[in-house]
Amino acid sequence: MTTLMVQGTTSDAGKSTLVTALCRWVRRQGVSVAPFKPQNMALNSAVTADGGEIGRAQAVQAQAAGLAPHTDMNPVLLKPNSDMGAQVIIHGRAIGNMQALTYHGYKPVAMAAVLESHARLLERHQLVLVEGAGSPAEINLRAGDIANMGFAEAVDCPVILIADIDKGGVFAHLVGTLELLSPSEQARIQGFVINRFRGDIALLKPGLDWLEQRTGKPVLGVLPYLMDFHLEAEDAVDTRQQAKDAQALRVVVPVLPRISNHTDFDPLRLHPQVQLTFVGPGQAIPPSDLVILPGSKSVRADLARLREQGWDAAITRHLRYGGKLLGICGGLQMLGRQIHDPHGLEGAAGSSEGLGLLDFETLLEPEKQLRNVRGRLCLEQADVSGYEIHAGVSRGPGLNGAVQLDDGRSDGGLSADGQVLSTYLHGLFEQPSALAALLRWAGLHEVQTVDYQALRERDIDRLADQVELHLDTEKLRALCGL
Repeated sequence: MTTLMVQGTTSDAGKSTLVTALCRWVRRQGVSVAPFKPQNMALNSAVTADGGEIGRAQAVQAQAAGLAPHTDMNPVLLKPNSDMGAQVIIHGRAIGNMQALTYHGYKPVAMAAVLESHARLLERHQLVLVEGAGSPAEINLRAGDIANMGFAEAVDCPVILIADIDKGGVFAHLVGTLELLSPSEQARIQGFVINRFRGDIALLKPGLDWLEQRTGKPVLGVLPYLMDFHLEAEDAVDTRQQAKDAQALRVVVPVLPRISNHTDFDPLRLHPQVQLTFVGPGQAIPPSDLVILPGSKSVRADLARLREQGWDAAITRHLRYGGKLLGICGGLQMLGRQIHDPHGLEGAAGSSEGLGLLDFETLLEPEKQLRNVRGRLCLEQADVSGYEIHAGVSRGPGLNGAVQLDDGRSDGGLSADGQVLSTYLHGLFEQPSALAALLRWAGLHEVQTVDYQALRERDIDRLADQVELHLDTEKLRALCGL
């Protein structure tokens, strides 16, 4: 039983990508492997097979390893609900909101949960591949660290350090990070991986030789910049898409400050007939066929921001001209008449007026709803699958069952004029039949079939291929205990 950790010189250096690639590469060799991230800060999450909540990246890594997602794969998840605080989720369950300084004092308790989960994974799998968070050289966060070297020291595991050359300054990132570590931490670094390189590798070779001579540590390989590659983002909104035809369906998503699970929109972004536009602060909502109100970690605050931006008036105008409107999770709650938060779960206790487009009210309750579900969409009776992650309970005649769930419940609603649709289901667009039905509802007549799950599998396999082609697999096998 072995543990290997991947840490990065910066956020978005490629830690999630490399762990995903290694999970699939190791699995191909018939070895039981599990992903693990001690502490994750992200608003993109997934519901696990054991009914908890973990970071979305770990769910994708579990897929790469051929496993169902489990709460032990991400024992501590922080979901920011303000600039100073976050909801703290331990072993898949929310235990409350904490300010940053309060959480700092809570870290010994969180570390106990981390070590407990890691030990359970080691009992069940031959290899645990660990993803760090941010950078191990954040001096202000070193005391009580549970996400990077603090964890590596506690379980005595080797570390690979990855850096993104596309950002620039890759040698400074690697050497600088190493210099800021303690001697024992430096000794844990068993090699470097350089990510997202494009160009002639011969021009990089002198730098690689210098790096190895300067640090005494090997470069395990250089991964290329992959074109047309997709892996669900851990946190940042991914706006990349290929050029689309002028006749493409125009879909707009307002980006609110606490937008959550925006990976919902990846199947739309990747669809050849959809032009997806994310609209940020200070931008007007352009003419479109479909506007989607996304999930939110702070629904009342994000609704207030939506009004400050004048987007509520733009949505009214959009509907007046015959456009379609879809609300997902927090977006669903915004469509109703009122949102009540008597316990102050997402900010100051109180109530807010909703957009009033559907006849229902939402009450935020302490117990979060966490479910993986299947059912049928009211549009064309298309099969749909997804997951629920929400604190609100919504009730009213406007929730007339946009989705009939296999467990006997109904979800969401459709307005009498057919223009406004609401649902609590994340992952709504991942089922090809549901995606096609929703695109036809929004105005696209001839819809190309796109299997998002197949696209994700293809790109996970592409990543594993890059490990085999570009990394020192002999050294990797030794580090993985293969």
